[in-house]
Amino acid sequence: MFFRFKKKVGIDLGTANSLVYVEKEGTVLNEPTVVAYSVEDKRILAVGDDAREMLGRTPNSIIAARPMREGVIADYTTTSAMITYFLKKALRGQVLWPEVMISIPGGSSQVERRAVVAACKQAGASEVYLIEEPLAAAIGARIPISQPSGHMIVNIGGGTAEIGIISLGQLVVYRTVRTAGTKFDEAIQQHLKKKHNLIVGERTAEDIKMKIGNAFIQDQDEREERIIEVKGRDHQTGLPKIMEIGEKSINECLQKPLKSILEGVKEVLSLSPPELAADIVDKGIVLSGGSSLLTNLDKYITYYTGVPAFVVDDSLFCVIRGVGMAIENLDSFKQAIR
Repeated sequence: MFFRFKKKVGIDLGTANSLVYVEKEGTVLNEPTVVAYSVEDKRILAVGDDAREMLGRTPNSIIAARPMREGVIADYTTTSAMITYFLKKALRGQVLWPEVMISIPGGSSQVERRAVVAACKQAGASEVYLIEEPLAAAIGARIPISQPSGHMIVNIGGGTAEIGIISLGQLVVYRTVRTAGTKFDEAIQQHLKKKHNLIVGERTAEDIKMKIGNAFIQDQDEREERIIEVKGRDHQTGLPKIMEIGEKSINECLQKPLKSILEGVKEVLSLSPPELAADIVDKGIVLSGGSSLLTNLDKYITYYTGVPAFVVDDSLFCVIRGVGMAIENLDSFKQAIR
């Protein structure tokens, strides 16, 4: 009898943030992909926002960790528990056996795909559909993907940068570069430790990236440099330390991870059929995902590829919007779904 009440749910299970879309309600949940659990009995203590508050602040008996690494499941048990928590919270415990569509990296192996399906089934899903992230991002960016015309999307999230060229509703060329937001944070942490003898946690590094991170600073830039006060621990003395860091210093340390993404973009462009390459030069490169909000990332890609790039509106919600549109119109997007 309850099958009449089956709900369709879309999940964007990201390395940094997870978003849940419920049919006819829209995006109902946006929480960090973090789980806190007890070391002794592996009991889940907190998920999402509550668990993120614990990052870097837990005693030895509790571990607060990200169960997704570079876009794939690193810890199966906690990921399954986290999906269960997200489904219960999004559906307010009302619906049994929902139909779930979940986004996966474009280059996922069969093992990684099966792990995602199994985790969703264990969380209570009756049907599980997989959609590749570049396609979901393109649908969410309202790109007319079904046309015989080339569109290029670069979806930069927390763990991966998904780069794809789409035509006739399918990915023609794609690459998954396992460098994105978390690698930016790590680069900032290493830079501060090496150059300034300052040790900071991942939350502080993320905060620095969001406030003064800049992908592309031009020499003739007249604007005053942004400076931020950073609190951490002195690497030599072990004592608390406060210092000021400027955006030029942060720009310098972001160049290595940015170069990895740029190489991926260039590779995809070099592999694209000439007709599609011509379409992309006309239409430009669409940037989506939370990490595409890094200041001047569009200018960086435009400068080094010679192809205009622009960040889509509401880029953080691009993938989940696409997943939601695809699950609500399953028949229309049959080609895109595995």
